[in-house]
Amino acid sequence: MADPSRVPKAHERRTTPRATYRKRRRRRERVHMFGQLVDLVKPEEVLHHVQDAVAEGRKSVVANHNLHSLYLLQKHPEMRAFYDMAELIEVDSTPMIWFSRALGLHSRGFHRCTYLDWRDHFWSVANRKAWRIMAVGGAPGVGEEAARRLGARYPKTEIRTRHGFFDARAGSADNAEVVAEIQAFQPHVLFVGMGMPRQELWTLAVFDALPDCVILSVGAAFDYEAGTQNPAPRWMGRAGIEWAYRLAQNPRRLFHRYCIEPWTLAPLAIRDLRAARRRMSGKTAARGADFGAPPTRNFPHGT
Repeated sequence: MADPSRVPKAHERRTTPRATYRKRRRRRERVHMFGQLVDLVKPEEVLHHVQDAVAEGRKSVVANHNLHSLYLLQKHPEMRAFYDMAELIEVDSTPMIWFSRALGLHSRGFHRCTYLDWRDHFWSVANRKAWRIMAVGGAPGVGEEAARRLGARYPKTEIRTRHGFFDARAGSADNAEVVAEIQAFQPHVLFVGMGMPRQELWTLAVFDALPDCVILSVGAAFDYEAGTQNPAPRWMGRAGIEWAYRLAQNPRRLFHRYCIEPWTLAPLAIRDLRAARRRMSGKTAARGADFGAPPTRNFPHGT
């Protein structure tokens, strides 16, 4: 166990040159794939959204989609209500980014982002602004170790954790206790890391009782911070092979997720490809009829 006094100081991100990014999303950055809405945003844009919501005291849900969540939606359609109320939905899947390009959508490699991609930026901002952060999830003891390590690096943050091994059913004493603890702490940001679909369904069930804060579903984020799980190198995420790293670490638990579940999405993928072909054919016909006017396009409820 590392001595907090020997933990290196956090890298000060403000001294590092950063690429510019838009502070307001364009309509074409909220797109449909596999029958779901996702946002093509950079990690920096996720953090800008979080900072805005915290500054405004606004309750906001930041969700994420990957091939596993798309599979789970087929088995748990009640999850759709969670994604419907999310203000921002990250694309946590390089294969989804590749597929979006096949659909002719406006996507780049940096649009694949998840907690591990913006964690350093997040904690730097949280430390600078002295945010209160609460995390619900993980095994007993994991959150405490994660908070100890993070607190040593980011001493201005106030971090509270609650393990995810509780009765999350509506009306249970456990559930009421967890919600009451969150209400008393009044976090600026609430991380919910209980695995899919439990974390999404729990957030949906208790949403109205939660205080105004930014709520992010983050899976095993605090397991990584506590050192109980080793994250894949970020280059593997960008290359689209992070799944192979995780599968090698836990093949029995993850074989079905990575080797079976994606094939169930084939009908949705074929439908999207056919729609993209029709759309592209329509654009070509419209350009042939009127070289000066681009074809109109209907967008989903954009931001």
